[in-house]
Amino acid sequence: MTIATDEVTPLLGLVASNDSSDRPIVAIIGGGFTGAALAYHLAERLAADAVRIVVYEPRATLGAGLAYGTDDPVHRINVPAARMTLVPDDDEHFQRWLVETGALADDLQANTADGHVFARRSAFGRYVAAQLQPFIAAGRIEHRRIRAEAAIPARGGGWYIDAEDGSRFTADVMVLATTHPSPAAPAALDHALAGHPRYIADATVPGALSKIRPQDRVLVLGAGLTAADVIAALDAVDHQGPITAVSRRGLRSRGHNLAPQDPFGEFVTPPARSARALLRRIRNTLAEAQAAGVTWHAVFDRLRAQGGEIWRALPPVERRRLVRFLRPYWDVHRFRIAPQVEGAIDRRVAEGTLAFHAASVREVRCAVENDEIAVTFRRRHGLGTFEGRYDAVVVTTGPDHRSILSSQPLFAGLAAAGLLQADPAGLGVEVDHNSRVVRTDGETAQTLYVAGPLARGTFGELMGLPQVTEHAVFVAERIALTVRALKGHPGRATGIV
Repeated sequence: MTIATDEVTPLLGLVASNDSSDRPIVAIIGGGFTGAALAYHLAERLAADAVRIVVYEPRATLGAGLAYGTDDPVHRINVPAARMTLVPDDDEHFQRWLVETGALADDLQANTADGHVFARRSAFGRYVAAQLQPFIAAGRIEHRRIRAEAAIPARGGGWYIDAEDGSRFTADVMVLATTHPSPAAPAALDHALAGHPRYIADATVPGALSKIRPQDRVLVLGAGLTAADVIAALDAVDHQGPITAVSRRGLRSRGHNLAPQDPFGEFVTPPARSARALLRRIRNTLAEAQAAGVTWHAVFDRLRAQGGEIWRALPPVERRRLVRFLRPYWDVHRFRIAPQVEGAIDRRVAEGTLAFHAASVREVRCAVENDEIAVTFRRRHGLGTFEGRYDAVVVTTGPDHRSILSSQPLFAGLAAAGLLQADPAGLGVEVDHNSRVVRTDGETAQTLYVAGPLARGTFGELMGLPQVTEHAVFVAERIALTVRALKGHPGRATGIV
């Protein structure tokens, strides 16, 4: 994809930096992996005197974010290290860094029996930070360790960005690269358990599971990657009580087949025009793969690689249908768990201390005298109800994408002003084919971009790290064109005001 000349020309009248080096300013909101990757690739593409890159991120380092900032040793990257990289053309960049830095010296469980490396997530966070450090040390990337609270259009173009400390910063280009919204617990659960000492509404909060006692009966709501992490983390600290994982469909995250096999199938020539047709093609391809002695993993690897094209070929109504009915099945096959985590789950199931159910919460009661939680569930497909009694409840239902516009003050302010809207599929923010925000009036915000998973309503598969990296490169290239257009056309962006 490219930006046509007539799309860049109007930018020449927008704000540009009038600091001593006349550098346009790009402000990136969010310094987790997405924001860090964008800053890195933007710095790689533009000379030091061509742009000023400022990243708003309250955490101490750039690159870790929520996903890779965890210090729990059980939390592992869910794909082999050889497939994780900040550099798209160098698949083994991260794995070489692990070897060169000795980062695995204290992680004796990282290597599987067949030679694959599933490193801790914290190691990948340190790797990304290490790649950015030379740019930070040279002043090429500036880390503003503070949260951006609001943004409004600047006079003549660009953006005024207000931080939580009351400071105001002016930038020519702003990029939203923030994390997903927090999970949303069922309303009945949230109301009944407010204030309960072992009700954990967000399992991603550091130390959240420390409240759970070794013999507690634990209910985990959700059965995806976060649920798998929770179960493995409890197992690692010798939790012995029964764990019940409940989700609407009762699906478990799947593991890997690490034996070499090429992606299998073809889904874009011609592309499916409906969710039903796509499902039919997937089922047929899975049958063909099985007949050829190929596992389902290879079929989903092909689906992942062609995900963007598949998504763009679907009309909006079919995208919504796919998200509503098929996304849970996609998630458990696409986002696989590390063998170490899978082993812990399989062992608990075999021991009878872990069970999965397909159901939804119907009623919640809490005993005042002993904090015991009684939950009545409605089985899937109307197959009656059942009740369970628990000492702790952990919500792992995944990001509540419906609340994206209200998930943080900056988004809420932009939405209230008509400068931001949810995408029609309900996955994030609506953007155009260049990842620029589409306002509520249908016009494109020329200098407001979205990088990473929040743009997947337009781009499709943007949850896996390789796709997020590729999208960061894509957005960096679009912004580089914008910056080159701004260079030499003085305007307003001067930084702190």
